[in-house]
Amino acid sequence: MSFHELAHQYIDGEWLTGSGSWDIIDFNPYNGEKLCSVTVATVDEVDRAYRAAERAQREWAGAHPHERRRILENAERVVAERSDDIVEMLIDELGGTRFRSAYEVRAVRAFLREAAVQAMGPAARLVPAAADGKENRLYRLPVGVIGVIGAYNFPFLVTVRSVAPALALGNAAVVKPHQNAPVAGGSLVADIFREAGLPAGLLNVTVTDSAEIGDTFIEHPVPKVVVFTGSERVGRHVAAKAARLFKRTVLELGGDSALVVLDDADVDHAVRAAVHSRFLYRGQVSLAANRILVDRSVEREFTGRLTTAVAALTTGDPRDPEVSIGPVISGFQADALTALLDEALAQGATALVRGDVRGNLVSPAVLTGLAEDSPLLKQEAFGPVALLVPFDGEDDAVRILNGSPCGLGGAVHTADAERGVRFARRTASGMFHVNEVAGQDDFLVAPGGGGTPGIGRLNGEAAVDAFTTWRWMSIQHGRTPFPF
Repeated sequence: MSFHELAHQYIDGEWLTGSGSWDIIDFNPYNGEKLCSVTVATVDEVDRAYRAAERAQREWAGAHPHERRRILENAERVVAERSDDIVEMLIDELGGTRFRSAYEVRAVRAFLREAAVQAMGPAARLVPAAADGKENRLYRLPVGVIGVIGAYNFPFLVTVRSVAPALALGNAAVVKPHQNAPVAGGSLVADIFREAGLPAGLLNVTVTDSAEIGDTFIEHPVPKVVVFTGSERVGRHVAAKAARLFKRTVLELGGDSALVVLDDADVDHAVRAAVHSRFLYRGQVSLAANRILVDRSVEREFTGRLTTAVAALTTGDPRDPEVSIGPVISGFQADALTALLDEALAQGATALVRGDVRGNLVSPAVLTGLAEDSPLLKQEAFGPVALLVPFDGEDDAVRILNGSPCGLGGAVHTADAERGVRFARRTASGMFHVNEVAGQDDFLVAPGGGGTPGIGRLNGEAAVDAFTTWRWMSIQHGRTPFPF
């Protein structure tokens, strides 16, 4: 389907036009071409979507696991058959290179396959009872309906990694995609599951904005879990609103990950990992290495090779196979990055590499010499900007790492893998990788961190915990001697 055909709300199995008084315009971030416009959903349509999900979920929860698995397998097949077209849509809507877009499609297929397996997971277990003749049973049940608030950086993947396991486990879902990715993060997913045979009402998409619906998407009485991917500021708001209503949340927020180069590292390999970690996805992913920490004993060698590698990166048309970095998502993001760079330079930082800004095309930059209390070292620069920070020995590196409020993840490079493990265990990060890139995802492993990166986890068993609840039933065999 084309952007125009998918530019609708999807509620209770029907493509509908929103009844709001304004449109969300979906632009190609590279050339500014209008891809489509979507009339926003109102509070009434959000209510219709949640009520449809609530009705459909009752029967879906009782569906045979084999039936739920069949739908997930069908969805993976649909993605495989349409993969070339989906890659083209991702390039147009997100401005990512073909390599990046193809990776997202492969990752979605992996998550759909894993969700199909989760549909067959254990539904109950026995727990020993303290009393004789008693049997304890714990049943895993779906929570009911989940609300998913999507992101723009990996919208197709971010939505599927929540929706697929939720459906596999017997839930229904309503999705509110980011307005910069209403198709990839919303209607495209709905269309794939529609073609896969998912019954109407189980997956609904409402393309809208808080300017139209306020906090209705979060505060509506139907959803029991709210999944949000985005900024720390908005995440705090979502958490506060949901907590007041005793709703469960899964929040994937800002990252500020780091890549650490120890004194015995393979410098060439570390440089390649650093460039990949920071610039492959234009820095628009929380797992990207925002900071690159390098031991002073190898600083000069590493810095020279890093700046040469970054300076060779090309910025431009994401469809050009020679281009390394496509546009950031919007002019607002390009302006924000420019302001961050100008502020850091005004405060004494040095630009080892800094290109120009042309529209939404932001050439990569490498800064060094930032003061230890620089605000830029404590926040996530969501774009192709790397911060080079020297350190004196492992203790100093751990101190710098743990001084950030963001404990999402990172990587460490060393000739001794076990030394890398020992180093990683000293950090406060939620995940760490030895001799690898900082940004990794695995459908079997739950990524996440402490502090501002958010709360709750997805992937693998963590998704099962997020989207199910336990019900305890006990059976007394024989007669209990009651005291009166």
